[in-house]
Amino acid sequence: MARVLGKKDTVREARKILKIESEAIRGLLPRIGRSFEKALDLLYQCSGRVIVTGMGKTGFIARKISATLASTGTPSLYLHPGEAFHGDLGMVIEKDLVVALSHSGETEEVVRLLSPLKKLGVKIIALTGNIRSTLGRNADVALDISISREACPLGLAPSTSTAVALAMGDALALTLSKKKGFRQEDFAFLHPGGNLGKKLLKVKDLMRKGKDHPVVREDISVKSALFAITKARAGSCSVVNKSRKLIGIFTDGDLRRQLRENGEQILLKPIYQVATKNPFVIHQDHLAAEALHILREKKVDEIPVVDRKGRPVGLLDVQDLLKAGFV
Repeated sequence: MARVLGKKDTVREARKILKIESEAIRGLLPRIGRSFEKALDLLYQCSGRVIVTGMGKTGFIARKISATLASTGTPSLYLHPGEAFHGDLGMVIEKDLVVALSHSGETEEVVRLLSPLKKLGVKIIALTGNIRSTLGRNADVALDISISREACPLGLAPSTSTAVALAMGDALALTLSKKKGFRQEDFAFLHPGGNLGKKLLKVKDLMRKGKDHPVVREDISVKSALFAITKARAGSCSVVNKSRKLIGIFTDGDLRRQLRENGEQILLKPIYQVATKNPFVIHQDHLAAEALHILREKKVDEIPVVDRKGRPVGLLDVQDLLKAGFV
């Protein structure tokens, strides 16, 4: 019967496992050279998708590598090597590239894929612990992810081997992303529903513009401005001078305050007399998170969006940020 670990032994064992895995990952550093460069070139030149495949625990790592590729600008999907022989091989076309994972390099389901993939003319990158294996020998490029031992106390469960495979996959995917010039804006576009993507969204991605953003001249009456606001189904309008530069904003709150203080006679006044002068503004290329900070700090519900010349190009309402999940 196995000995039950005490508290000190538990901490010691956990640290031992992390030490084994971290040392194995550091062991990859001297292996990053010509083969890695060749693999990266193949990925960069791929005009189709990057198909990642692996079996068992390694299959989960393959899925994660595929997901990382897809989220950083490289179209990718995971192919289960067993299901490939029951119709899923039809997912692969000649323009694709396959990244095949197998620690032994002899995983039956993965090795069986080699022949049909070669018939399709698909390039193959192998991530294997044995570059002289069947997979290693038949790949266009084989990357060495061999380890000295698994972190599993029994030396059986894939642990160090999967950690190393994941690290090499990340090195490929993220280096490829940088080589392609993948930008923060691209990441935000691919992650519209995630917190990371939200942090990278810009004001121009959320602002109201065009017919949804009423812009009125400074000399028109309040009544006419209200018609413009109602037509746009908005809660405010931007007020501009003859040069089309923003000089104020007129909101529902301004209207209620003016009616309370001056009565209906304000409807005939020029809009510039009752609008809020020199409002807080933001540029369209600023982050939406910056706009939220201004709205909260200044305790306002709307902020006009202007271009570099001070001309209104949109309006950001707190409701727009609410819909996008910022609030």
